[in-house]
Amino acid sequence: MNLKDCYNFDDFRKLAKKNLPAPIFHYIDGGSDDETTLRRNTESFSKCDLVPDILASVGEPDLSTEVFGKKIKMPIFLSPTAMQKLYHHDGDKASARAAEKFDTFYSMSTMSTSSIEEISNISGGPKLFQLYIHKDKSLTDNLIDRCKKSGFNAMCLTVDTVVAGNRERDYRWGFTTPPKLTLKSLLSFALHPKWAINYLTHEKFQLANVSHFTKKGSSIAKGVMEYINEQYDPAMSWKDAEYCIKRWGKPFAIKGVMSIEDAKRAAEIGASAIMLSNHGGRQLDGSRAPFDQLPAIADAVGGKMEIILDGGIRRGTHVLKALSLGATACSFGKGYLFALGAGGQKGVEAVLQKMQDEIKRDMILLGCKSVKELNKSKIIFR
Repeated sequence: MNLKDCYNFDDFRKLAKKNLPAPIFHYIDGGSDDETTLRRNTESFSKCDLVPDILASVGEPDLSTEVFGKKIKMPIFLSPTAMQKLYHHDGDKASARAAEKFDTFYSMSTMSTSSIEEISNISGGPKLFQLYIHKDKSLTDNLIDRCKKSGFNAMCLTVDTVVAGNRERDYRWGFTTPPKLTLKSLLSFALHPKWAINYLTHEKFQLANVSHFTKKGSSIAKGVMEYINEQYDPAMSWKDAEYCIKRWGKPFAIKGVMSIEDAKRAAEIGASAIMLSNHGGRQLDGSRAPFDQLPAIADAVGGKMEIILDGGIRRGTHVLKALSLGATACSFGKGYLFALGAGGQKGVEAVLQKMQDEIKRDMILLGCKSVKELNKSKIIFR
């Protein structure tokens, strides 16, 4: 199996599973506790149906939309995800280059294995930075100021990770950052020599944006969950979010909003966007799926701010359903991480091409000339 055999999300997942050591694969694949929310994120899209209009003379549909002050060529972009060097030795560089090629947003995690400056130097495409509030406030300020200097277009503050979720697969498979050999993981690493050689012969693993502030999580074997619990500020408040919005001064999203009241509060403190997200089902298990919350939140704040749906996206039809219910755009994480593990930059380009093709084809079949025509008339809940 190789990239040319990958036609959908499941195919990229299978190839990534073949290429990656088990602890690394399951870190992407897993969720928290019983992984109920992880499953619901995608299942929620099956509760409704698209209603096509015929003889609409669509021609070549316009997939573009504007988000974070930038026009992007299709209404989906790469969610911020940590430690991409674990999945391919080019890591964030591969993702950033692929996103630029498709003229959509690449998003960088605070816990990236490439630095803000490195990505700025290799990509001229639209870029978003994902911020966490650290206990060391000077680190938070430093990240904001460096993104300004490096020309990032937008920023989001992730608010649903004040403590780490209970990701039992990580314990079961012995996942740590950087990876270390245990009796459980040794066989899996040995059975993936190409990954091991690339990991050992390329640039050393480190959390590039914070390594000059702290060695935790980079130069010592420290689990990512321990890093979150030790470094992130569990007392983060709306005041902290408002401070970051003002210090940044450009398009800013609150990521992890799931309630109507929080959406309204985000608008009140000056956020230009919200990202409906439960962290891919990796934090509070049993929480609502973003798609299930979208209609009510769109009714409450639609028109006042941009709404990004993040979670469970597997198909172009999922994107069209989200936009029909009021989302400005969608973002996805697992989909492109599996593609990154399957084939590096070429893999990410392949999954973006698949998504673009699906969205385009499905818009033609739906009878829509532009994403602006997507509205509640296009969708019915059973």
